[in-house]
Parts: sequence; structure tokens; C-alpha cells
Amino acid sequence: MLDNLDLDISLDKETYDAKIEILMQQLRSLQQTCWEKKLPAIIVLEGWAAAGKGALVKKMIGYMDPRGFAVHPIWPPSEAEMGYPFLWRFWQKLPARGRIGFFYHSWYTHVLEDRLFQRVSDAEVPTVIRQINAFERQMVDDGAAIAKFWIHLSKKELKHRLKKLEDDTLQAWRVRPEDWKQAKKYEEYTTLAEEMVTQTGTGPAPWTLVEGDCQRWARVKVLTQMAATITEALDRLPTQSAPVKLPPQERLQPTEPDLLAQVDLTQSLSPDEYKQELRAAQTRFGKLQQSIDEEQVPVLVLFEGWDSAGKGGAIKRLTDILDPRSYTVNPFAAPTDEEKAHHYLWRFWRRLPTAGKISICDRSWYGRVLVERVEGFATEPEWRRAYQEINEFEEQLTSFGCVLVKFWLHISPDEQLKRFTERQNNSFKQYKLTEEDWRNREKWNYYEVAVNQMIQRTSTPAAPWTLIAADNKYYARVKVIQTVTQAIRNQLKRR
Repeated sequence: MLDNLDLDISLDKETYDAKIEILMQQLRSLQQTCWEKKLPAIIVLEGWAAAGKGALVKKMIGYMDPRGFAVHPIWPPSEAEMGYPFLWRFWQKLPARGRIGFFYHSWYTHVLEDRLFQRVSDAEVPTVIRQINAFERQMVDDGAAIAKFWIHLSKKELKHRLKKLEDDTLQAWRVRPEDWKQAKKYEEYTTLAEEMVTQTGTGPAPWTLVEGDCQRWARVKVLTQMAATITEALDRLPTQSAPVKLPPQERLQPTEPDLLAQVDLTQSLSPDEYKQELRAAQTRFGKLQQSIDEEQVPVLVLFEGWDSAGKGGAIKRLTDILDPRSYTVNPFAAPTDEEKAHHYLWRFWRRLPTAGKISICDRSWYGRVLVERVEGFATEPEWRRAYQEINEFEEQLTSFGCVLVKFWLHISPDEQLKRFTERQNNSFKQYKLTEEDWRNREKWNYYEVAVNQMIQRTSTPAAPWTLIAADNKYYARVKVIQTVTQAIRNQLKRR
């Protein structure tokens, strides 16, 4: 593939000057349109060392409004970044809607340089490739434009440029020892690049191979394809007409399992049993804290459930025994304007636990297929594709070694009404009850369908749901702690 590129192709200066001026004006105009249409654009520049990526970026941004783009040079991950799944640091840098992000190297270093220098084994590559493809597809499905470029050099040209830079006292710092190692292993690195391009050149995010021996030709080709990619993405934006809305599903189909109905809500503990079992469960859980830190295991516990199902009480009993420095509780409400300007998973990637820490989520990314679905904040195509996106997200967490525990706290409608009434009549608890809670209760049937379908579609072997019978708060609290403890123990045994 790369061997078939015509690296002798070139462009004379006069033609280049004429083309580059037109392209730069087009790029400036497209940047303005991206801002107006709120289209995010992701530009990935990969290729050999000294392929001219830096000069190309400098040329492009010279014509652009600096308020509308960011350039991200990607270096080896820091020690802190290595405490998260490898894509975590790139999610932090994704451009908001209307902005352009230039990635000078990218997530592909994980299957190129890291693989060349055996920091990533061949056995790990299929998983990394799958995660990259899912990541890019999610961005495009969310409306982003992605343009990916591999700038290829001949072996002779690569060595010539590295030598030229090294001999320049002002430029020598740019040449790393790894760059010469790439050149020394030119054939092997080319093979890795070909495998990468073949396996990640997908329909949503294809690669553009660029003949780089002539820098003028390379710049024109990159800019031409970049403009075409952004233009195509703008053309795909939905029109102003509202999508056709089907009536929400109020009842499960006969072929759909009613998983909530299978929960035995009669399970309970007496006050005396609760005190004894809670103390024992908390003690066992607390003893795992040191092992979590020593083994650098990230733990993520998320709570979903009906309003007044007891999520807050369960979280309090779960954390009572813990050192407060070891955990974080993240309550998630409606997204902010900043969060709305990104993919809906963006705000959850930002709150992931690092290795050795515990993160607890009061509500989570499942809002996409629950409240956003029922209340119409997400379109049907958006919440339907979210099942796959969520499964992919959670697979990345568990494959990294994260302990992921997912709870649905289930109560009956009668128990919910009882708790609502108690809150309403208790001046110390009235703040917990809102008009939104009453509105949600009126849509119980719709939420029941959504919850059942969510559990069925996102309960995987690596990230199963645990349905907690929560009519009895005592039983629910103890069961939660026991479940988290067992999940952590299982993970520690696998290490």
C-alpha cells in the first residue's frame, strides 16, 4: 500500500503559491461556517518524523481565527495519564461544537511507536484498534468531522531531513533518539503503519495517504482533503425540519423480558439484623481499601434507580467506612452548556477514577437512555445508538482493569408514593421532593419500559447490572456493600 505511493510526485512553486492561497481562504471560510453551524472538526496528522507536520500546522493556523481552534501536540503519557484508559487523555482534548482540534500525533501512537518499541504487545493491538474505531465512529455519529492523514516519506528522504535538522543548531532539539530508531527500523515501521491504516480506515473516518517527499505537494493534498471532509460533514448536518417522533413505548412487547418484575421486593432486614450485617459488610469492604491502592485498581460504582429509591442512603453507608481521600462521589444532574457542547459521554470521561481510587456516580451516562429518552432531550436515533456506545465505553473501562459495578435500585410504585408523602410532610426532607419527581412518577410506565430495555441491552459479562430490591432500605444498603466488595475481590484474584 505505502510502497505504491508515488513519492516522486512534486509541485512547482508557482502552482503551489496559487493553490495554497485559494485553499487557505477556503479554510478560513469553513472555520467560520463550522462555528456558525456548531460543527466540531478533528484533524489527525500522523506520519514519519520530519514529515512536515509542524510546518503544515503553522501554515494552516496562520490563516485562521485563533479563538476557534486548538493544537494538541501529543507526547508520551504522563504518570497521571497512565492511571486511566489510554483514550482518556484524548477525550479531555476533544473540540467543542464549532471548534477545530489539530492533533499533532494522536491516539495512533499507541499502535505505532508504542508498538514499535514494544510498549504495546501484538496481543493487545486488536483491542486497541477496536476501541479506536469505536471512538472515531462515536465522534462522527455525534456530528463531528474527522480528517486523518498519514504523511509518508521515502527512507532516503527521511534520513536526509533528520540529518538536516540535526545539523541546524536551532532545530536540533526537535530530533529525538526515537526518530532515528524509526529510520533504522524503516521497513518494520512501514508495516505497522500499513496495518494501522488498513484496520482503522473505516467508512466514518477514512485515512488520506499523503506523498510527503515534496512538501508543497503534501500541504496542498492535506488542505484539499481537509476542506472536502469538513464540507461533507457540513452537508450531512440535519435540516431545520423537526424529526418525525413516534409515540413513546408505554408497554413492553410480549417478546421482551420484564426484568424488573423478577425482583423480589419482599426481601428485607429487621433493624437488629441490619445493624449487625451492615457493620460486618462495611468492615469487609474497608479492609479492601489498602489492596485497591497497592494494586492500583480503579473502582467505579454507579447508582441508578427510581426517585426516592434510596441512592443517597446507600452511597452514605458505602462510603462511611472509607478514608475520604480515597474516593469521590459525583452527582450528575442536567448537563451544563459546556458539557452540551461535547459528546454526551465527554463529561463522564472527565470524572473517571484513576488507578487506586474509587469513584461513585449518583446517576450516570444511563441518563441518555432513561430521562433523555423519555423526556425527549435525545432523539430516537441518538438514544438507540447510545446502547452500543455505552457498551463500548464500559468495555474500555473493564479491559483497563477497572472494577465497574452498576446498580438499579428498584422499588414499587406504592413504596415510592409512601416515601414521597413522608418527604412532603417532613420539613427536614421537603427539599428532596420536587415537582419533577411528581412528573416522573406520572410517566412510570414509560420509564419502566426504558429501564427494562436498558438493562437487557447493556448488561454484559464484564459489566453486568445488579438489581437491588430497595423497598426495604436496610436490605438494599447491605446488599450494595456486599456486591461492591465481591466485585473488588474478584478483580484482585485475577491479578
